[in-house]
Amino acid sequence: MSSMNGPARILAVLQLFETEGPVLTVDGIARGLSLSTSTAYRSVRALVKAGFLDPVAGAGYALGPAFIRYDRLLRQSDRLSLIADPVMREVLESVGERGTILLCRRFRECVMCVHEVRGREPFAETTYERGVAMPMFVGATSKAILAYLPDRLLKAAYLANEQAIRASGLATWPDFKANMREIRRLGYALTDSEVAQGRIGLAAPIFRNGQVIAGISLVVTSSVMSRVKVDAFVPDLRRAAEIISQRVSRDAIATPR
Repeated sequence: MSSMNGPARILAVLQLFETEGPVLTVDGIARGLSLSTSTAYRSVRALVKAGFLDPVAGAGYALGPAFIRYDRLLRQSDRLSLIADPVMREVLESVGERGTILLCRRFRECVMCVHEVRGREPFAETTYERGVAMPMFVGATSKAILAYLPDRLLKAAYLANEQAIRASGLATWPDFKANMREIRRLGYALTDSEVAQGRIGLAAPIFRNGQVIAGISLVVTSSVMSRVKVDAFVPDLRRAAEIISQRVSRDAIATPR
């Protein structure tokens, strides 16, 4: 049996939805967490009462409406997104509304999209959207953040994902480190079909008092804009990242660290 305490158990139940699917049963939760059925039921009952789980057909439970409420509260209070939004819209206007501007931040060992601004012209959907997390070493947005991490964290990321990084063509730690240093030298990351086929990503880091906390990126399809044309927007995107960094650093309310 699991030795988790009450709060840890509640979190573990919710985290099961990330890996086990949108609907779980009490028996499935008990098996997944090595709990007794009665203990699993008590945790589920507490989550249902608070609105974090909803009973559904077939004796199952799905994520409940409390998450929608808290998502709204987060959208209203997330200083990083609120500060970045008008700047992101200016960038989108400068590229003629032909793409998507994304704001992403570190989440655990990944990079997660927290805000997006989409253009009016038709274009293919991006793989990223609010709430989607990507590996730290895949895509322009991830690399723009990863490149500015302290060396010890950079090395840890490499060691934790060495096989996948090798498969991407950066065979050794020196190769990987050199690639990250080149991104730092340029001040941006540019990738083509790395996250999804036919998508070009251009990203620049966002800092708070000198520490990288997020990244802003332009994502377009290669059918709409060539890589050479995307290159022309490097100054616009870097300037946008600088403006957001300055405003976030001056903001008195807590923002990501």
